[in-house]
Amino acid sequence: MIRLVRRFTAACALGTALAGLAACGTAQAPRAGHPAPSKTAATTATASPSPSRPPTLTPGPGGLTPVFSNGPRTKGKTVAFTFDADMTADQGPRAAAGEHFDNPALIATLRALKVPATIFMTGRWADEYPDEARSIGTDPQFELANHSYSHYAFTGDCYGLPTVSADRMRSDVERAYTAFRKAGVPRPMPYFRFPGGCYDKQALRALSGLGITAVQWDVVSGDAFATDADAVARQVLDGVKPGSVVVMHCTRSAAPTTERVVRQVVPQLRAKGYRFVKVSDLIGAATGRS
Repeated sequence: MIRLVRRFTAACALGTALAGLAACGTAQAPRAGHPAPSKTAATTATASPSPSRPPTLTPGPGGLTPVFSNGPRTKGKTVAFTFDADMTADQGPRAAAGEHFDNPALIATLRALKVPATIFMTGRWADEYPDEARSIGTDPQFELANHSYSHYAFTGDCYGLPTVSADRMRSDVERAYTAFRKAGVPRPMPYFRFPGGCYDKQALRALSGLGITAVQWDVVSGDAFATDADAVARQVLDGVKPGSVVVMHCTRSAAPTTERVVRQVVPQLRAKGYRFVKVSDLIGAATGRS
């Protein structure tokens, strides 16, 4: 999922690009039908799960799937980098023709810089790159989370993405977990990112009972379709606050500058005193399970 609410010119180009190239989704600014992440979700306590289960948020009213956008602002200078490994259910022919929906250099750079990260992966991506999915999903430096199987939108009017019907939303998420297990990922996280970042109450209700927390973000990197790594790096540096969740992408064809952005941003954030953590660490801090 790609959100380009950018201060740069890419904002105007995104809708057109996604209409013809649904390699990645788009997370959007709040608007009718697509509510903003809950202001209180990050501080909602969860019931006491078993120590082995990753922290999640308590469901909302009526059991609605809870939404997390950032960690506490007052518990130290932490930041979570998240990367969406996007691939739609019908993009196999493009991959077969040589389009790269993976980004091994980015993962290698994160490892070299010792930056923990949360990778939101579609099941279709795991099917296409099972060895890479297993490598990420078995590396303790990373945590692998769900980005749907199909990367179809869970609402209408979501940047040109195809849509999944309400009666198939739950099975689409479950199918992604099946793909992860098939690839050899032993413990995918109970976190879900909506394709395009687009959701409404119907979507939250459809996923009720799965025990997952929907994860949004509070910092848009603007790496989608970007060609200026310096501009993307500035946007990240300008946006990060204690507890921030940054959204970036792990898709070479649609986000070619991301690896360079990471190399620029990581040392500068560390120089400012920031410590890199995973989404589970932020949720744990918000729920008292850190």
